[in-house]
Amino acid sequence: MSPASSHALKHPPVTAPSEPAGAPSDFPELAVAIDRQRRRGRGAQSNASGRFEAEARVAFDDGWQSLEELPPFKTTVGIDTSRKVITRNESPDIGFDRSINPYRGCEHGCVYCFARPTHAYLGLSPGLDFESKLFVKPETPALLEKELAAPGYEPRMIAIGTNTDPYQPIERERKTMRGILEVLERAGHPVGIVTKSALVTRDIDILARMAKRNLAKVGISVTSLDPKLARTMEPRASTPPKRLEALKQLSEAGIPTTVMVAPVIPALNDSEIERILDAAAHAGVKEASYVLLRLPLEVRDLFREWLMANYPDRYRHVFTLIRDMRGGRDYDAKWGERMKGTGPMAWTIGRRFEIACDRLGLNKRRSKLTTDHFAKPKRNGDQLSLF
Repeated sequence: MSPASSHALKHPPVTAPSEPAGAPSDFPELAVAIDRQRRRGRGAQSNASGRFEAEARVAFDDGWQSLEELPPFKTTVGIDTSRKVITRNESPDIGFDRSINPYRGCEHGCVYCFARPTHAYLGLSPGLDFESKLFVKPETPALLEKELAAPGYEPRMIAIGTNTDPYQPIERERKTMRGILEVLERAGHPVGIVTKSALVTRDIDILARMAKRNLAKVGISVTSLDPKLARTMEPRASTPPKRLEALKQLSEAGIPTTVMVAPVIPALNDSEIERILDAAAHAGVKEASYVLLRLPLEVRDLFREWLMANYPDRYRHVFTLIRDMRGGRDYDAKWGERMKGTGPMAWTIGRRFEIACDRLGLNKRRSKLTTDHFAKPKRNGDQLSLF
């Protein structure tokens, strides 16, 4: 153990490819990868300590082949003891001001996930820890009902899945998301869901009833139709055909659906924009959106490691294009630009998306949810009305 201020410990030096033209000179070293067998079925290549930790741990071979005895990363589930479930935000470039995240961490393992840095607040790594050390709020439905019943609560659409996926594999056993939907349906509260899991079809019964009252809509992210790329980039998420089938089932049940081409990664999956939209339109989808790749904080280095390990021949080209769309940087968090980027390449991606949507008749009308049906849940001890 040694102070984390020693950069060599947190990011041991490895041979890195030359930087793209015009890149900053302070390009940091890539973190050393964990053995492939230990991280089999995971997205991240490494497990560097979180940015708030005072010390860092680095595995090294002491000559006794002890690294070979280390166990593979297994998924564990801890308890999140926070007493509130609705998170508020004031971001001007997103269409909601409140959200719920039933789980912290996500087993899907998407290497590009912008939620990874949140694990650093728990003293854990945004790398492999984010995919394998998960936390659940077992009292989420009860806590939600309490918050909805609070004096002064004003209903507006609650977004679910904006940070980690509410339908990740542990939802099959925990059923936290289904409990949330049951509370929202009883209260007549609108909800918008984002996922990349076909497990959402399990709750079609609730979602269809809510949709009849304009209380629910679902967006499914389809990043690629290439099964190899999808499995490498999103190792434990549903396959592309299953996501398209989920969109079809949801649409046929009368639930407003959106296909999300997200994230768009230049020189990796941007060539598939039109194909994804075409496949989704044939599945009955009426709305579409896209988001450019975002690389905040630790996500940048995790994505770089992944790109070098799986597509080393595209490394420099991908980052050259990313920087062309981010004002010369790897990421620009400026509101209004962080989702779409700037510059000629970003403009071209936007126009291609718009032209394809026009051709397919997507986004002609936007589904709108209502709060007209909202009724505060009854709280224990509430006095019954005489009228």
